Amino acid sequence: MFPLSRSRLTALFLAMLPLAAAAQQGTSASPYILEPTPTTVAWGHYWSEMPPALRVKSGDYVQVHTLITSSPERLEAAGLPAAQVEKELRDVQVVKDKGPGGHILTGPIYIDGAEPGDVLEVRFETIELAIPYGYNAIGQAGFLSDEIFDRKMKIIPLDKEKMLGHFADGIAVPLRPFFGSAGVAPPKEAGRWNSAPPWVHAGNLDNKELVAGSSLFIPVHIKGALFEIGDGHAAQGNGEVDITAIETSLRGKLQFIVHKGKKIGWPRAETATHIITMGCDRDLNAATHIAVREMIRYLMEEKHLSQADAYMLCSVAVDVNITQLVDGNVGVHAMLPKVVFVKQ
Repeated sequence: MFPLSRSRLTALFLAMLPLAAAAQQGTSASPYILEPTPTTVAWGHYWSEMPPALRVKSGDYVQVHTLITSSPERLEAAGLPAAQVEKELRDVQVVKDKGPGGHILTGPIYIDGAEPGDVLEVRFETIELAIPYGYNAIGQAGFLSDEIFDRKMKIIPLDKEKMLGHFADGIAVPLRPFFGSAGVAPPKEAGRWNSAPPWVHAGNLDNKELVAGSSLFIPVHIKGALFEIGDGHAAQGNGEVDITAIETSLRGKLQFIVHKGKKIGWPRAETATHIITMGCDRDLNAATHIAVREMIRYLMEEKHLSQADAYMLCSVAVDVNITQLVDGNVGVHAMLPKVVFVKQ
C-alpha cells in the first residue's frame, strides 16, 4: 500500500469543494467539469484506496480532460515547440505519488450507489481532440522489440477539420479518437494495480471501437467504482504493435449509469453496430478463450440461445480480433454485428 500524505488529502478535498457546490451540474447540457490537475490525476495506477477527485450520481454527465502520456521534455526533444506543450501537462509534473505504471489518468470519479455486483455503464457521448498533435514512439515493450532496436519518437500533426493525422509526406491516417484507458478500481485484494495491463476492471483496454456513441460496461468491484480515464488516442491499429498509438490529449463528455445487480465477469461494450465482449490475459490463447466464452454467455443470457446455438452463431457471425499485444496482459475482443437480429 502507498498511503497518501496529509497535504495531498487536503488538496483533494479543497479541489472538490467547487464541484460539490454546483448542485445544478451533472446534466447533458451542464455537465460536471473535471480538469487534470496535480490533485485530480492518478498517475500510473488503478487502486481501491485512491481518494476520489469527483463524486457523481447514476445518470450524471461529466466533461473530462485527459492528458497525453508523455513529459514536456520528451515531447520537446522530439521536436514539439515548447509553447505547444499543455500547461496542464507541465502542472502535473509536480505529482510525486506515481506508478507502478506510466499513464496519467484523470480521476477517480466516485459514482454514488455503485457497489460490488453491479455494472457501471460509461457512455461516451462525445470525444474530441484537445491539442493539434500526437506522437508515436517505439517502446522497449513493443511486440518486435527483440528485432527492431530503434527507439524513435515521431510528432504527428492532427488536422481536426479533416480528421487526419499527417504521419509523413503522402501518408495521412484517418482519426477515430478514443480513450485507451478507462476503468474502475480492481478488487481490493489486487492492491495498487499497474495502469498498463487491462483486466476485469477494464483499464488500459486500448479498444479502438470505444469511440463517441459507444458504451463500456464494467463490473464494479468496490463501493463507488472509482472510475479513471486517460491514455487518449487519436488513432490506433489493432495490436498497437510498437506499444503506442497516436497518443494525444482528449476531451470527452461521459454519462455514468449504474445497473444494479446485473453481473458480468469481464468488460463488455456496445457500439451503434456491434456487441463486443473482451478478454485479457498474459497468454493470447487464454484471452481469446475469455472473449469467446463471454460472447457465448451474452447470447445465452440476453438472446436466450442454447450454448450450442450461441457457439454456432459465434462461428458464423462473430469476428475475433486482437486488441493489443503489448501491455503485459494482451487483449482480444469478439464483435457481434447487431444486424443479425432481425425483427420477426
